[in-house]
Amino acid sequence: MPEKPIILNKKTIAKSRLFRIESLDIEFSNGALRNYERLARGNPGSGAVLIVPMLDSETVLLIREYSAGVHRYELGLPKGKTDAGESFLEAANRELKEEVGFGARNLHHLSSFSIAPSYLEHMTEIVIAQDLYAEKLEGDEPEELEVVPWKLSRINELLSTGECTEARSIAALFMTVEYFKSQSFLNK
Repeated sequence: MPEKPIILNKKTIAKSRLFRIESLDIEFSNGALRNYERLARGNPGSGAVLIVPMLDSETVLLIREYSAGVHRYELGLPKGKTDAGESFLEAANRELKEEVGFGARNLHHLSSFSIAPSYLEHMTEIVIAQDLYAEKLEGDEPEELEVVPWKLSRINELLSTGECTEARSIAALFMTVEYFKSQSFLNK
């Protein structure tokens, strides 16, 4: 593993309510100097969660919500940010209650994902939620989200609809299938 470069200088060059753009002056181990810009988290220490809510061993609950980045409705997994003082598992259960109307008695940390790690200081914790129970919390969504049950065995059909294009949701769904395959293998 190569030696990590040294950040010589870091400054915020733009800021919104969600993000900061940072300029980084970096020195590599061979002496090369470069300037990078990255999209940093709005609040240092904050995180994000993506939840795979399993209604039963074969059915995941997706949500349909408006996605401003692509200006259309998308099917995907519920997600959100971790609030101050909240663990990512607590955030996952809260977001599940806000967006899907269920809580989970069993939460399993599946993985952590980055998105464009060369440019974004962002990690998302992927959590499988099982043993669901009805509980709805008030969320910050501008409209009620549609909950869509989908069989894990039909993920390829989901992708062919063109309604689910978010890479994190797609990767988490395929990883969940593999996780359950390995669990059933281990339980035999």
